Amino acid sequence: MCSCVRSSRALSPVLLPRLLLPQTGYKLAGRGLWTSPHCMAVSGDSQLLPLPSQARVVICGGGIMGTSVAFHLAKLGWTDIVLLEQGRLGAGTTRLCAGIVSVAKPISIECQMANYSNSLYLQLEEETGIKTGYVKTGSLCLAQNQDRFLSLKRLASRLKVMGISCNIIKPKEVAKLHPLVNIHDLVGALHLPADAVVSPPDVNHALAVAAAGRGVQILERTTVQQVLVEKGQVTAVETDRGSIECEYFVNCAGQWAYELGQASETKVSVPLHGCEHFYLLTKPLQEPLPPSTPVVMDMDGRLYARPWQGGLLSGGFEKNPKPIFTEGRNQLEIQNMQEDWDHFEPMLSALLRRMPSLESAEIHQLVNCPESFTPDMRCLMGETPGISGYYVLAGMNSSGLSFAGGAGKYLAEWMTYGYPTANVWPLDIKRFGNLQSSRTFLRHRVMEVMPLLYELKVPRWDFQTGRQLRTSPLYDRLDTQGARWMEKHGFERPKYFVPPGKDLLSLDQSKTFYKPDWFDIVGEEVKCCKEAVCVIDMSSFTKFELTSTKDQALDLLQHLCANDLDVPVGHIVHTGMLNERGGYENDCSVARLSKNSFFIVSPTDQQVHCWSWIKKHMPNDPDLHLEDVSWKYTALNLIGPRAMDVLAELSYVSMTPDHFPSMFCKEMSVGYANGIRVMSMTHTGEPGFMLYMPIEYALHVYNEVMSVGQKYGIRNSGYYALRSLRIEKFFAFWGQDLDAFTTPLECGREFRVKFDKDTDFLGREALLQQRQDGPSRRFVMLVLEDHDTELDLWPWWGEPIYRNGQLAGTTTSSAYSYTLERHVCLGFVSPPPGPEGLPTPITPDFINRGDYEVDIAGQRYPAKAKLYPFSSLFTQQKRRKEDMELSNLQAK
Repeated sequence: MCSCVRSSRALSPVLLPRLLLPQTGYKLAGRGLWTSPHCMAVSGDSQLLPLPSQARVVICGGGIMGTSVAFHLAKLGWTDIVLLEQGRLGAGTTRLCAGIVSVAKPISIECQMANYSNSLYLQLEEETGIKTGYVKTGSLCLAQNQDRFLSLKRLASRLKVMGISCNIIKPKEVAKLHPLVNIHDLVGALHLPADAVVSPPDVNHALAVAAAGRGVQILERTTVQQVLVEKGQVTAVETDRGSIECEYFVNCAGQWAYELGQASETKVSVPLHGCEHFYLLTKPLQEPLPPSTPVVMDMDGRLYARPWQGGLLSGGFEKNPKPIFTEGRNQLEIQNMQEDWDHFEPMLSALLRRMPSLESAEIHQLVNCPESFTPDMRCLMGETPGISGYYVLAGMNSSGLSFAGGAGKYLAEWMTYGYPTANVWPLDIKRFGNLQSSRTFLRHRVMEVMPLLYELKVPRWDFQTGRQLRTSPLYDRLDTQGARWMEKHGFERPKYFVPPGKDLLSLDQSKTFYKPDWFDIVGEEVKCCKEAVCVIDMSSFTKFELTSTKDQALDLLQHLCANDLDVPVGHIVHTGMLNERGGYENDCSVARLSKNSFFIVSPTDQQVHCWSWIKKHMPNDPDLHLEDVSWKYTALNLIGPRAMDVLAELSYVSMTPDHFPSMFCKEMSVGYANGIRVMSMTHTGEPGFMLYMPIEYALHVYNEVMSVGQKYGIRNSGYYALRSLRIEKFFAFWGQDLDAFTTPLECGREFRVKFDKDTDFLGREALLQQRQDGPSRRFVMLVLEDHDTELDLWPWWGEPIYRNGQLAGTTTSSAYSYTLERHVCLGFVSPPPGPEGLPTPITPDFINRGDYEVDIAGQRYPAKAKLYPFSSLFTQQKRRKEDMELSNLQAK
């Protein structure tokens, strides 16, 4: 590859950094990558437009996120919208990004956003008359090994469900589509023919023009200093040019979104951190690349490449990224970051291995582009907890152009209707709390996140940085007993326990889409749960206490919950908190501790969301109090038929169902510890108890339980065993099977909806209407047949479900059932739409009379579908088989 200043000879990547010295290298200062005349402000350069004194909504950030939100809000009929940009419109990361629009994203909602963005950018040219540089190039995702190839096949199955065109192709077909790609080490590729490239500044300008045409005011060189909040509501925005009164504020400040959130008196947590991102530009090649040449994504080589002005643009995600420290630095300083050839050298070497003919290409420029990344590689979207009217759209993890159209649309819908038209929980900013806002945590995590963008991610992988942030008091004790850990909402949770003598290192490094190395370990834990007693530390679960002086607590819960909470003291009610559409905002268990006191247990990752949902609907009453007590209590789950024996010995109280019925809660002594909340439920469908104890008692109670339990065969267990147990019992979990669009009628939980209770609960009208019309989809249990656990690919989640050869739905969770000795998938199925495209009510006959298949990475496996658990049926069959074998043996 040749330097533009030393074009007389070819340069090896070893010599390149030495020869491109600062005085001869190209700097980015003062000019952008894209030469579009539209990359600057709508308001012009002559003088600043006057600042309005008030607006309905103020958007901070003139990049592609801010203009997309402004455009979509205006399209939905909003008026009095003001967009503020601290520098020039689109002059930040938008100006520098690589211009690739691809649907090759890890989760479905991101694929949907990218697919919408692609369509939008194509239409913008017609609507505004502004050329956006849109070229439908298609893209090639390359696979250098079988595991990568399998991941691409799984992605292809998911994309086909969404109606997105894609093809799995052989290496020879890759060579036909792209003349430069070296295919000697490839096993295959995914071809996405609808992917495109655009000019980002032109797209941004087109969005701004379209927004301005609908009445949006766009002001440049106006810096937002803080957002004013009164009584939990946005009231105004302070800028360096004055204040604007407003009802809504949208933080689209990109890499400054964190600082902007922290700048206000009422701080907002926006967990993201910037990193330097490098890509290379070449001069036109000897045989210039046509603009329609496909984009190449070689994830195993950590690089991407696209055609650019007859040459090539190529960047990647290196193993050792360079964080950006934005504190106290302005936009111009961040824009003028320096090239670093030493840092880019590994990616240059990878590029030359993939495209050897580039050895003689001339270099035009090495671009250093700032990008912001989040702790879990997913963007941040939605209304912030605790402040009404403060929305965030930021942290795009180097996919801002692909996401901008769809993300802007969904956020505008959120602000207009109260929630988007799609399930965006994986992107909801409320999945994080303040605990992920530590600068040190963010810096360490983004150093891991950026390389992970192209890393092969097999099921059940875990982050390695930012760990041991939240732990149970039993963490050290469990760790010494072989616990292998996973993290949820910052909390360490045991996956399983490695028995003495097992190779811990090989287990930790095991990565596969097939049968995992922990299979037998989890099987033994499941067996113990069914035959003896196991203990699982479930302290990570969200726990709230709601109290009042009179009936306010009960009245609030009766309004929020579909089930009837007016039960005797000591009873536990499993209920959903529904939205106005009848969908699940929360799935929880509520114990009535006293007449006016309730204990609420929710999923771990619901801590911020559930708190925000309850507070949003709480009346302003000083006698009504909600407290987050998640940190106060350690939770132990005792599962198995001998759990009652262990607790009876420790409490000197009979724990049989006659004396301690199911779904009952009572404060008891366990060992020396008083005031332990014992609840007869396990979240698995197996018999047992949950013990909630003040954290200072945790070690004592655990030691006593393990000591007394020895004679009953007690052992530690983890969440993998719990997952297997709950799936074979057909238990749905929020965040996996249930979401804000799932109703109780769709998942067989109508018995937990009390339509006739005195209080009118949220979602009641929607459920009554759905009951009258009939739900158009149902939650089903599928047991795979003709599937070899040892040799075949495993289902994990997101697999397409086919009925009589036609796509009918997707799986939401799955696990191997050690009881049934086969795989079980849970998911939703729907009948085909009616003649006019309207949903068709689903019937039990439709489910029971179909021939089902589950698509795993392109291969379909037959399955039986039911609306009730298989476990009891198979247990009876297994016992019958064992009895017959025993009879035959005795006959011999």
